[in-house]
Amino acid sequence: MADNQNRDQWGSKIGLILAMAGNAVGLGNFWRFPYIAATNGGGAFMIPYFFALIVIGLPTMLIEWSIGRYGGAHGHGTVGPMVYIQAKKAISPKKAIILGSACGAIGFGVTILVNSYYTHIIGWSLGYAVHSLLGSYVGVDSGAFFVSYVTDPKMLVFWVISLAFLGWAVMKGVSEGIEAWAKVMMPTIYVFGIILAIRAVTLGAPVNPDWSSLSGLNFVWNPDLSKLTSASVVTATGQIFFTLSLGMGIICNYASYLQPDEDIVTASVATVALNEFAEVILAGTSVIPISYAFLGPEGIKGSIGLAFMALPNVFTTMAGGRIFGAVWFFLLFFAGFTSAIAMYNYLVALLEEEMGIDRKKGAVMIFILYLIVGAPIAAEGVVTGEANLIYFTEVDNWIGNYLLIVLGLLEVITVAWLVKDEGLEEMNKGGLWKVPKWFYRVFPQFLTPVCIIVFLAIFTRDYWVAGNFKLVPSYLAGIEYMAPWAIAGRCVVIAVLVIGFIQTYKAIKRKYKDEIDSNQAKA
Repeated sequence: MADNQNRDQWGSKIGLILAMAGNAVGLGNFWRFPYIAATNGGGAFMIPYFFALIVIGLPTMLIEWSIGRYGGAHGHGTVGPMVYIQAKKAISPKKAIILGSACGAIGFGVTILVNSYYTHIIGWSLGYAVHSLLGSYVGVDSGAFFVSYVTDPKMLVFWVISLAFLGWAVMKGVSEGIEAWAKVMMPTIYVFGIILAIRAVTLGAPVNPDWSSLSGLNFVWNPDLSKLTSASVVTATGQIFFTLSLGMGIICNYASYLQPDEDIVTASVATVALNEFAEVILAGTSVIPISYAFLGPEGIKGSIGLAFMALPNVFTTMAGGRIFGAVWFFLLFFAGFTSAIAMYNYLVALLEEEMGIDRKKGAVMIFILYLIVGAPIAAEGVVTGEANLIYFTEVDNWIGNYLLIVLGLLEVITVAWLVKDEGLEEMNKGGLWKVPKWFYRVFPQFLTPVCIIVFLAIFTRDYWVAGNFKLVPSYLAGIEYMAPWAIAGRCVVIAVLVIGFIQTYKAIKRKYKDEIDSNQAKA
């Protein structure tokens, strides 16, 4: 076993839990969940959502914590080598390196490309928080304001500021940087969420008697089974992966800084609980009821428009709207920051461990990298003068919605199907609570991988039917002139995945050359 004593460690148990929760609690909770739930039937969506949480979310979370802690004990902080050292217990090193490299490629792609647009949304959130306090969008059409925002080069300053804060935090290390920020930002997120939730349930019906905020709560918690569709089931699965930050490699990275006998079962359950409290209780009790009270059942559906176009309209007509608008956008900024910092740290860890680059220099290098990979997001709006965000959409379709599910599946297969019972032993090491053998048999070894495979097959079919595999995706109907941006997004995704595979393969081969050449795994 490689010596991991020189690797950074979490400073405290509470800091670890808050950082891990911060990794999970992000834009997926407050920006994505409300419109996803509303668009997919409200209460009807919550049925497959909780099913996916129990059957897929928690088991995959346990597996990623286990992979990460085990990998960290062997001196690894990235998912590719971690999967390799697990897989070689059951299959030959030459097969294991392919599996590890595939996982490493997706983790590399996710942490680079998801953050390429994720940090822009964080920048928008910070910018909108400032504009809320200044009242800049009061009396202005919110759609036109958003278009002017994303097409104005001066507004990119908020994106750069956000990246600079991320770089500064990661530069200071795990305990003094990431953990310190989590201890401030996570309590603030919950406080702001509670403030908005209290305001939401006291709104009444300011626009239409049938559109009260309590009706909005009823919309979320009273399932109408007629609205339950196969699409909502698949979407719920994707949301669980996105909201818990599964299939990204970043949970494995954070877990690699644990002590070898740290209790990961309790920590996993706590992480999931804190995330669900933020998403279902706070976001579900604040964003949806506020939107419902002013916009009605149809107005709360949409995508990015709910957070940055519909809600600003609400805040301009709401008593104390400037303050509540600022609270909302600062909440988005903090939530996004605590997740983006995990992706940032993943890449810095890769530079540290694979290339021997000092953490501070690595943080600066990743700052520059994010400026480069985020440039197309910025350029599209500035160059076209429109806010179609086609490059953003295409990258998100393949990396942020699709491939992270593939990575989660490969991780589950590696531990539950290849490593088998040894995976359960590793999971339970040092645990106050123990994962029962029956749970391991029923979920990680059966229901979890089978459900992911079924959902992934349906997801692929739906993408095909929707025309996402076409050279010019069907969602560009009427704006085919934007096709170059979609094609550029695909090319970047493919290029980053190829680079990630090659990088991971070389990194594993460099460290485990003898056993790979001989095709005989060493203990």
